[in-house]
Amino acid sequence: GAWCWYKMVASLEESGLSPVTVDLTGCGFNMTDTNTVSTLEEYSKPLIDLLENLPEEEKVILVGHSTGGASISYALERFPEKISKAIFVCATMVSDGQRPFDVFSEELGSAERFMKESQFLIYGNGKDKPPTGFMFEKPHMKGLYFNQSPNKDIALAMISMRPVPLGPMMEKVSLTAERYGKGRRFYVQTLDDRALSPDVQEKLVRENSPEGVFKIKGSDHCPF
Repeated sequence: GAWCWYKMVASLEESGLSPVTVDLTGCGFNMTDTNTVSTLEEYSKPLIDLLENLPEEEKVILVGHSTGGASISYALERFPEKISKAIFVCATMVSDGQRPFDVFSEELGSAERFMKESQFLIYGNGKDKPPTGFMFEKPHMKGLYFNQSPNKDIALAMISMRPVPLGPMMEKVSLTAERYGKGRRFYVQTLDDRALSPDVQEKLVRENSPEGVFKIKGSDHCPF
């Protein structure tokens, strides 16, 4: 949800920049039922709409966090000419044909096992149908996402976070060298991250070769 970035928005505006935050489908104030979001295209639609409506001469620096990395990759494939730089903040920087969930598999187990065994799954269409989303319980979220974050920010997150739609995370992302491969990609690593460990982030950087890598010492999974 766009609410995550409130401190960053204030800081960027004070620096004279023009930040725009986006609620992806089913996130933040986008009131779409998470359980109905089944594809990466649906999940990323608010971002794609923003890029489609950009004036022809304008470009954006696109920044995404965590599972939002999949939406950045999807947007880079769709609109490489409208994105001057893509910044992945401890995010799912996937390879062609990879599922965003696979990035977290070292922490959560294989996708197949997670779908069978996880206690955090949500069955929006009924227990006899495949799960539609997942949401960690508050104690787990604090330990996974916010192990270095201030208490006031954790309190805000606890009342703002919504379930993650599962369909987009299980979809294989199609990326081409001709479009996605032309994008300028940068990665921001968070070195005290328990949701996407520094080792996994290092592996993503090794396998996907961004133009530059930045590291934040003492940061959990929510560096903003």
